[in-house]
Amino acid sequence: MTRTTDPGGAPRGGRGTTRRIVLRTAFTAAVATGTAAVLLPLYEDGPGAAPAPAKGAGGAEEFAEMYRGREISGSVTVLVPAGEAGGTGQGEPVTEIRIDGRPLHVMRRADGTYLSDVTHYESFPTLRETARAAVDELGTARLALRAPHHR
Repeated sequence: MTRTTDPGGAPRGGRGTTRRIVLRTAFTAAVATGTAAVLLPLYEDGPGAAPAPAKGAGGAEEFAEMYRGREISGSVTVLVPAGEAGGTGQGEPVTEIRIDGRPLHVMRRADGTYLSDVTHYESFPTLRETARAAVDELGTARLALRAPHHR
């Protein structure tokens, strides 16, 4: 055995595919596949995208109805900055739900679903479903009015 050959008699550097290379390649492929699977629903037109909300005038989701004796209404409107009026319409969405005239705080998640203060452990694909779930959870109770902020 010399310094230019390994114990098996093969020249150094000419071993071919090693177990380390195979495992590293398999791990890299698994990480790339997992990352793609997690990020796919975030694309608007991807197959895992959230269903499109019902659109009213101006491209905003709106509803108003009586549900279990409660008046619920909601809307999503897009605020376009003043310098972009008539532009692309890529503004900040403003979400609002009211139950019997009282506001329900709603948040939009990264996957396009909504959750509220009342049902904060569940998310729903539309504002209407979020409002109905809040009414179901509230029962006969009323939403509290928000206290003013004091400085």
